[in-house]
Amino acid sequence: MIKAITFDLWDTIVDDDSDEPKRAAKGLRTKKEERRHIVWSALNEVEVIDLETVNLAYDVADASFNIVWKELFINWTVEQRINAILNGLGRRLPAELFNRVVKETGDMEVNIPPNAIEGVKEALANLASRYKLCIVSDAIVTPGTGLRQILEDYDLKQYFSGFAFSDEVGHSKPHRSMFDTAASQVGVKVEEMLHIGDRDHNDIKGPHALGMKAILFTATRDADKGHTTADAIVNSYADLPSTIDRLAELSR
Repeated sequence: MIKAITFDLWDTIVDDDSDEPKRAAKGLRTKKEERRHIVWSALNEVEVIDLETVNLAYDVADASFNIVWKELFINWTVEQRINAILNGLGRRLPAELFNRVVKETGDMEVNIPPNAIEGVKEALANLASRYKLCIVSDAIVTPGTGLRQILEDYDLKQYFSGFAFSDEVGHSKPHRSMFDTAASQVGVKVEEMLHIGDRDHNDIKGPHALGMKAILFTATRDADKGHTTADAIVNSYADLPSTIDRLAELSR
């Protein structure tokens, strides 16, 4: 039986990068540019360095992050990412400056958040009346504390009984520990959960390997629609509760 529903966050609860037009409207740098500028500014407070050198070190650290993330299923924390950049430059920052860089980097998507996807609040309210709900999501750059705040600010956090964020769990999807953590928090077996997300490898095949049901959500990203093995494909929150109920009935 399906007793709990787990949700990816990026492009499932919120529309990833929908914050970029908001930044542009305020005359701000893109997130990619601002992250590099934060590190560069802090380094210059200690010893002058050119932005091009910082950009190169940041790019190398990002490439390393992606290998570790996608091949080892480990999501570096913001602190680890900044340390990788500094190591590449052979530089250090005083603790106060380092902590400021980490906070400013991690707070960017909290201060100017991506949009919640249309209909998500109504669907969560509906589902929370019948199932335990839990977030299972990679943190990427914004830590779990910040992601909770984004959910709180959209009045969505109230519907979730648990949160498995990769920077807190120590692994990223589709590693089993992410789903084990969710199951433990909501008090069910892993195979009694159904997962919803936008990426076939992480959000469909990962849960399937654990005996879970999985729905591909395509409201903002449908790149995997043509080759997914999902139990269902849903492109609107208006259709999600009925689809889950149908799968739950079939699993009885």
